Amino acid sequence: MADTVNDGPFLSYTASLITQGKHRFYTLTIPSDVLARTCFVIDRDEDPVQGFQRLLDKTRAQQIADYIDAGFGTIPTSVVLSAQKVADFEYTRKTRTVRFRENPKSFLVLDGQHRIYGFHLAKSELRVPVVVYNELSRADESKLFIDINTKQRPVPNELLLDIRKLADYRNDIETRLGDIFDLFATQPDSPLFGLMSPSKRKKDHISRVTFNAGLKSILYIFGEAESTDIYRVVASYLSAFVSETNKRNLEVDLTAPVAFRAVLSILPDIAQRVRDKHGTGYSPDDFADVVGDMLKNIKPSSAKNIGNSVSAYAKVFTDGLKVKTIF
Repeated sequence: MADTVNDGPFLSYTASLITQGKHRFYTLTIPSDVLARTCFVIDRDEDPVQGFQRLLDKTRAQQIADYIDAGFGTIPTSVVLSAQKVADFEYTRKTRTVRFRENPKSFLVLDGQHRIYGFHLAKSELRVPVVVYNELSRADESKLFIDINTKQRPVPNELLLDIRKLADYRNDIETRLGDIFDLFATQPDSPLFGLMSPSKRKKDHISRVTFNAGLKSILYIFGEAESTDIYRVVASYLSAFVSETNKRNLEVDLTAPVAFRAVLSILPDIAQRVRDKHGTGYSPDDFADVVGDMLKNIKPSSAKNIGNSVSAYAKVFTDGLKVKTIF
């Protein structure tokens, strides 16, 4: 609710006072449009909205705005703010309420900058959980900002991809990649069986992030093929690759992200040669014929030296595809 004084409007909300260590702060909920009008991210005399636009990622903020406007989701995490002097921030213990002046520079945002910017862009409104610190020095604000933004650990991308499947919250490409990953992880005849890690990074295993990065770059060659058909071709290729490298004592660690992505990146070239020579059956034997010819020209030391570049490591193998003549 709002009341008016000589200097302008005040807003008042029910709040709880919490003490942690030497700090006291207040928890409450504030309408998103109010936050959009009263928060800023830089301590300068300039338009708060321009401040957000210059410092933050508008694409990410627009995604938040679209999510809010869709009306199907929720953002339960608290925005963390520091009340500024212009806010005239007050807490009344008897009524357990806080009041502050509606001013574009009332609150410095310590955490939740993109959410606040998203509130600027959103067409709809919602109540937002908020934590407000009051009477902090600039040094205290800086320390809190650093603590909040360095001590929080983001959820690993591998786990997010796994959870997206459970939530039925994937786009078409993610769905295809996820289905193919699951086939490689669960099919007993998979050349990667026992080497897949669906929800976290794990030594000597292929994560969803690594798998997706490798397969996504060549997904175009399969057109609208079903996930099972893509699995069959890629599995045939990888089976042949593993078999032929073992025959020649070439050490190629497919669980190493650079190696896995490099080996997959040359599949289009290999598949073209298989098609020209054997047709479109794409059996493991067909792939082995072409891959074996390629690996004849690879030095063991070159195959072992993975390095940090996907393209450089892929070239080790594509150089072996070049036709060598005696004339």
